[in-house]
Amino acid sequence: MDKLVLQGKIEGILFAMGESVSIKEISQALETDEKVVKEVIDEMKIYYAKKERGIQIVCLEDNVQLRTKDEYYDDLIKIAAAPKKNVLSDSVLETLSIIAYKQPVTRNDVERIRGVNSDFGFNKLLEYGLIKELGRLDAPGKPLLFGTSEQFLRTFNVDSIEDLPQISIDMVEDFKAQAESELNYNVDKVENVEI
Repeated sequence: MDKLVLQGKIEGILFAMGESVSIKEISQALETDEKVVKEVIDEMKIYYAKKERGIQIVCLEDNVQLRTKDEYYDDLIKIAAAPKKNVLSDSVLETLSIIAYKQPVTRNDVERIRGVNSDFGFNKLLEYGLIKELGRLDAPGKPLLFGTSEQFLRTFNVDSIEDLPQISIDMVEDFKAQAESELNYNVDKVENVEI
């Protein structure tokens, strides 16, 4: 199949679907090898990355999506209803961070790490579509396993969870020192309380 024809077909599929579509599904629909589809999509990404283009191809792990470039958002909302901007509190961000770096993870695992109940954080993250259920752990009670979603990748502008920033050893030491100073401060506060 001619590459220009293949580009047009892929563009049509992505435009019509709106959501992301797996490369496997595209190759099956077009009866074309996945490697060829991936090569054509890579060429399309370069084409749409040009400054004068208003849309872009975004790869989210093994899925592909056609979407408006971020810099045109202000123009877009003049016509479309402005989407609700979700704000994540510190506790919800903390819960999301643990899920992102430890996935797949159970609710109990997150609560053990945080040391507090995380129902609110999980509910908000599910409501915003930033996390999803990945299945059940093969353990007593069969607890649900959670991980990040494609919406998480889009929101934080990463192609894959492997692209998340890695915490350096220096940062870990800083976090430990900060936690110890907070613990010492709280212990001193308790000792100075008069009964």
